[in-house]
Amino acid sequence: MSDDDGDGLHPLLRSRFSPLAFDPDHRLSERDVDVLLEAARWAPSAGNSQPWGFVVARRGEPRHEALLPRLAPSSRRWAPSASALVVNLAHRRVDDSDLPYSEFADYDLGQAVAHLTLQAHALGLACRQFRAFDLDGVAAEIGLADGWDLVSMTAVGRPAEEQPQRERRDVVRLQRDPLAG
Repeated sequence: MSDDDGDGLHPLLRSRFSPLAFDPDHRLSERDVDVLLEAARWAPSAGNSQPWGFVVARRGEPRHEALLPRLAPSSRRWAPSASALVVNLAHRRVDDSDLPYSEFADYDLGQAVAHLTLQAHALGLACRQFRAFDLDGVAAEIGLADGWDLVSMTAVGRPAEEQPQRERRDVVRLQRDPLAG
């Protein structure tokens, strides 16, 4: 199988992409947000611990506006036009809550975000993961609770009609032994 033919790859996976531009007129409904978070909830996790949390800030809401100045210049070029910014959190540490400690929290969070991403694609939306923001500033802005760590953010929205071109890594590069250099 070459990296361009997609033989055997599910069409949902094959057609998914991370947009470099979002439709600034699209609005994400409360129902859409609920469905996306429900998809994340169904992700597998070690011991069914579900050590993840999300803070959703839809465009036009005060929290969204408060997050925008915390974005790095590279993210500020495209992220503000996304319908929502989702702050992705992992519960890694022991604290006073009922949540268990999870040494697999980052991995499990990644699974949950992947589920959210595929559900978004099934709804005709797209997601772009990113980490180009002021980590401490965003944590302060959302009032990050003890025991939680901010890992990344996901921009969600309808992709703009026109997308800048970019290249996807080929299968040969993905299969090489990372220890071989």
